Amino acid sequence: MLKARRFILPLYLLLGACMPVSQPDIPTRSATSVVSGLPPMKVFSVPRPSAPVASNSDMARDFLDLSFTLESGRSLSTLTRFEGPITVTVSGSPPPSLAPDLTRLLYRLRKEAGINISLTNSIDANITVQAVSRADIRKHLPSAACFVVPNVRTLAEYKTNRRTRKVSWSQLTKRETLAIFIPNDTSAQEVRDCLHEELAQALGPLNDLYRLPDSVFNDDNVHTVLTGYDMTILRAYYDPALRNGMSRTQVADKLPSIFARLNPRGQGKPARRLNKTPRVWIDAVQTALGPGADPAQRRSAAAEALQVAKAMGWTDHRLAFSHYAMGRLLQAVDPDAAQDHFVLSQRYFGAGPDTALHRAYVSSQLSAYAISSGRSEDALYLLTPHLDTAMRHENAALLATLMMLRAEAMEMSGRVTEGRQVRLDSLGWARYGFGSDWAVRAKLREIASLNPVRRSRGGL
Repeated sequence: MLKARRFILPLYLLLGACMPVSQPDIPTRSATSVVSGLPPMKVFSVPRPSAPVASNSDMARDFLDLSFTLESGRSLSTLTRFEGPITVTVSGSPPPSLAPDLTRLLYRLRKEAGINISLTNSIDANITVQAVSRADIRKHLPSAACFVVPNVRTLAEYKTNRRTRKVSWSQLTKRETLAIFIPNDTSAQEVRDCLHEELAQALGPLNDLYRLPDSVFNDDNVHTVLTGYDMTILRAYYDPALRNGMSRTQVADKLPSIFARLNPRGQGKPARRLNKTPRVWIDAVQTALGPGADPAQRRSAAAEALQVAKAMGWTDHRLAFSHYAMGRLLQAVDPDAAQDHFVLSQRYFGAGPDTALHRAYVSSQLSAYAISSGRSEDALYLLTPHLDTAMRHENAALLATLMMLRAEAMEMSGRVTEGRQVRLDSLGWARYGFGSDWAVRAKLREIASLNPVRRSRGGL
């Protein structure tokens, strides 16, 4: 069985993301392009993950659902993981950004998740990260930008065995050899995001749950680098109290004491016990934001997702995401109605730290609307709190977008010199986030076109 992701409509403005496709069991990520003629690329330095805010009771339940079920709904009978030190090697033609981002990720996994994992030059490494072209990846999984497969080391080996039990996650009894296929001709952020998602699934849980607000193990793709929650899940996955081959019941018996040790702050918190996400809502969201549907079908599916969310009695981030999806799909036909949905989305995302990044995405939409309406001060008010959020979550594409919007609002309010400096500062992050210089310049033109003064002059 395969486990893959497919494209969804942009989370903010024209930025892309990804969601699962019909091949349900190979972990993958969807695709994006290479840069010149702009200021130097900026990179993130010291990680700033936040500790999980969930109760230990919820984390234990999440752990079981993540670890013993595939996205297809198929149950896994035993826990599978690596035993002993784990080695990682890189093959193919990696882009320059891959090595430093991989080194940084492995350091985080050692420090935050307590996993004994290191880089090696040996071809016999446990995990091989093979950097190939997007075209090569799409020959095998057309909707994917990257994916992870057990029991192979190369794309050619996967091609030979793709229809056999050898590469089936559901048939796996232990993890010894895996391959991650990463594109070498896309943006640095896309490569980095692929590394985080696929390496996390190579090491640990294979499932994704929409009910998780602060995790990469969620198909809404809001988070693209491993969070404090994710690192705690991975630390539990490799806790000495667990071992390869344990059943769900055996693992469940061990989890209370494991999380009491690993996450003492979650010990006394009341459980939220968010209900499971029904398939009808997932299907509606994937139709609304995935490929293959026309605009009317997308809007109809988004309306269905919103109706299901309300019928389920949700008041959490899933209802907020439903409003957000509806807003995205109404922007072209009814901007005012779209803004109403964005306002509701922001309200239901709440004020907690686990949905801070979600609110940053929504703020890009609300501030863009404010700029297009000539309300520069409102736009600045909406944007300012979220710049640090984008930085803390290492989302260069979002950070660059927020900075470009801020620059436009500043110029509209008469702070021309300051606005130009902010726009210039955004370009280094845009290079990391968007990749190619044409994509960066397209983003600049897109945001400049929001300015009603520029529109009235007939140019940008």
